[in-house]
Parts: sequence; C-alpha cells; structure tokens
Amino acid sequence: MTILDEILQYNDSFVQEKQYEQYQTTKYPDKHIVILSCMDTRLIELLPKAMNLKNGDAKIIKSAGAMIAHPFGGIMRSVLVAIYELQADEVYIIGHYDCGMSSVNVDRVVHNMIDRGIDENTFKMLKYSGIDLEDWLRGFDNVTESVTESVDAVRNHPLMVKNVPVHGLVADPDTGKLDVIINGYDHI
Repeated sequence: MTILDEILQYNDSFVQEKQYEQYQTTKYPDKHIVILSCMDTRLIELLPKAMNLKNGDAKIIKSAGAMIAHPFGGIMRSVLVAIYELQADEVYIIGHYDCGMSSVNVDRVVHNMIDRGIDENTFKMLKYSGIDLEDWLRGFDNVTESVTESVDAVRNHPLMVKNVPVHGLVADPDTGKLDVIINGYDHI
C-alpha cells in the first residue's frame, strides 16, 4: 500500500465518521494573526500548542526557514492577502533553532537534483537566463538575523501599512520556548 493509499483510506473513514466536525471554523482567524514559520516537522503540532493556538485561531504559512526570499513572491503575497482580505491584524515571523536552512549546502542540493534526474544542462540554462541558483537556494548562518531580515521585508514592503505589528520570534524545536527577537508593538 502506498502512502497516498493509506491517506485516502484514512480520509474515507475520517469523513464517514464525521471526525471533521471538531475542526470546523471559518476562513477568518479568530485571533486575527498570520504566522510565517518553518516547515520543519518538529513544529507541526508543537508550535501551535506552544502558542496556545487551536484550529481557526491563525493563518499559518510554512516555508523553508520561515524566510521571505522575494518581496513579490508567494510568501509575501500570502501575508498581504491575510492582512487585507482575511482579517489578520498582526504578523508573526517565527524561525527556530537547529533549522535545516542554516546548513543548506547548495552544491549538495544540486548534486542531489542531478542524482534524481535533473539534466546538468538545466543548470547552465538557468545561469544564462539570469537565475542565481546559489542565491535562490541559500539558507542563512544565523536564525536571529534571518528572522530580523524577514520582519524587515514585511514591515518595509511598499504594500504593507505601518500600523500592523510585525513580530519576530525564534522557537526551540524541542521545548517550544519562544524567544522574542522583535516586538512588533514597539515599531508601530
């Protein structure tokens, strides 16, 4: 049985038994917050519990390293839609210690891509098209600095109003302890 088969089999009983009823809510976050956090598996349940969040409390956006890599990319678009369309009034950028993005080796990633079937000529084409793969795949050396950069990217975005608090925090992926790096209330 494949993982997809397992998921679909479970989903069938989940729906038939109406287990979804305990999770029903609206598309608007009850606590009026949007969170950008890392996609790290240790944070899936830990971070919401550590923040006393339940289903429906927040919009949660996941990305590698909780980084805003491009001011007009999908992550920033999601933050702006949450603010202007989905009733979020605050932004939380939450990185975490021991993040995989702090040790990304671009050469190793490219090597793994080639091993899995990406043609080496693709990388030449990207380079000649002006794509800096090293910059695009890069991680960070310091999670605190990375969170600060992402907070600055949101706070200083030309489409972001200045009265929205943008907080920066770093979580311990083992305990859920949150360290405040930037208190967004101090900047509005």
